[in-house]
Amino acid sequence: MKTKPKKLEKIPTHINGLDNILEGGLPKNRATLVLGSPGTGKTNLALAFLYRGASDNEPGIFLGFEETRESLKQNALSFGWDLDALEKNNKLFIIEGRLNPETLVSGKFSLKPLLSIISHNAQEIKAKRLVIDALDVLLQLLEEPLAIRSELHYLNHWLNQQKLTTILTLKPREDGSRLQDFFMSMADCALVLDARVFNQITTRRLRVIKYRGSSFGRNEYPFVITDKGLQTIPITSIELKHKPFSSRFSTGIPRLDRLLDGGIYRSSCTLIAGEPGTGKTLLATTIIQEACRRGEKAVYVSFEESDLAIINNVRSAGLELEPYVKSGRLHFITAMPEATGAEEHLLNLINAVDQFNPQHVVIDAISACSRMGGLQAAYEYLMRALNLLKERGITILLVNQTSGSKAQLELSGIGISSMIDTVIFLSYVHGEGETNRTIQVLKSRGSAHSNQIRECIISNKGIEIIDAYVGEAGVLTGTARKVQEARDRLTQLRQEALLKSKELEL
Repeated sequence: MKTKPKKLEKIPTHINGLDNILEGGLPKNRATLVLGSPGTGKTNLALAFLYRGASDNEPGIFLGFEETRESLKQNALSFGWDLDALEKNNKLFIIEGRLNPETLVSGKFSLKPLLSIISHNAQEIKAKRLVIDALDVLLQLLEEPLAIRSELHYLNHWLNQQKLTTILTLKPREDGSRLQDFFMSMADCALVLDARVFNQITTRRLRVIKYRGSSFGRNEYPFVITDKGLQTIPITSIELKHKPFSSRFSTGIPRLDRLLDGGIYRSSCTLIAGEPGTGKTLLATTIIQEACRRGEKAVYVSFEESDLAIINNVRSAGLELEPYVKSGRLHFITAMPEATGAEEHLLNLINAVDQFNPQHVVIDAISACSRMGGLQAAYEYLMRALNLLKERGITILLVNQTSGSKAQLELSGIGISSMIDTVIFLSYVHGEGETNRTIQVLKSRGSAHSNQIRECIISNKGIEIIDAYVGEAGVLTGTARKVQEARDRLTQLRQEALLKSKELEL
């Protein structure tokens, strides 16, 4: 008779994304090692584990050998964590194990007094969680390998007896000691935190290297430290569960709707590509203004212009975005791509989507994303953003600046073209002593669409598409210009007739 497998009990860390990587959390009543160089976020992760656990009615104890109680509490306040309040309510107990640098060890040193204090306080507050931060600092006082080995074996035995879910933080050592190997072997779960610099941009990575009795995410995962603490986005949690296309909506430009056979599909991804000055941002903001006018919400991510600059620039084309910003229907995220790593930009977008709950998201321009740390960083940012937004059924507008002819360019420039459902291409045509703008729908997945190239005009009334065609040589005929001139003349005659009519009434 086969014994039914028993699932390992786990305790959630309540750290955004980490529990997904750990498939539920840390092993209950066992030790987890967090290894990393200074500044990688070890203490932040451990303190978040304690704080969020205590807030969830699981009291904890913090024993640290590097920071004072006061500095620890002040640092925690920068993340909105009030450790004083938890201590007053017997949800947290902080033990300052920091030693004076000039301390000399006299006689036999032992961890037993410290561990005895922890045991007593754990019973007092009914602790469930424990953090021992920077234990390597203390053990450096022990010079004899036999003494270190003896204390470590005692610590291991003590942890097994206490039934506390424990995090031990440790810095890697380069002196050839076996301290790190012992902790790695002792722990049931081990995480490595790393900070690296590429193209002058610092990125942090987290990797689970062991987890006894449990499967886990085996990749490297980017993480950031924000004003809410450590956050990570596991790739394993983002699966291909994209929402199917639903109804269409209007772009706000009737002739463009006809080229698209009725408008843009909801939950789809549309790329607006073209050379500088062809009207890409204006087209994106026109679509967004129309969405806001319908009462829908939108998030606009801009890597090239500030929100005030965009609002002011499109105003000359008759678009008014400011009322929608004030009413809460339109939210801007503006930042220089090189200001942070790709993972921080991604988390900013995800947090805005979680908070704002939009129906539409614009990313302008994806060509700037390579400045986040190279083409690979841009690819990872965009692929993960598109997966997440499509999974939530959000309609996506991407703006991309291109160079070269349609036959030569890969429209996204970053290798994400397979994720794009519709491509609207804006270009210039030169001929007859003038330069004209043109628009064409190059691709529209799951939909009929026009294959014609049309002239488009930008005026103080926005973008207008004209019924025209392009000759075999690729030169725009004079039809479009003549049509526009006739319309302008007709508008002028109407205005003059209206003025004369009012004069007659007077």
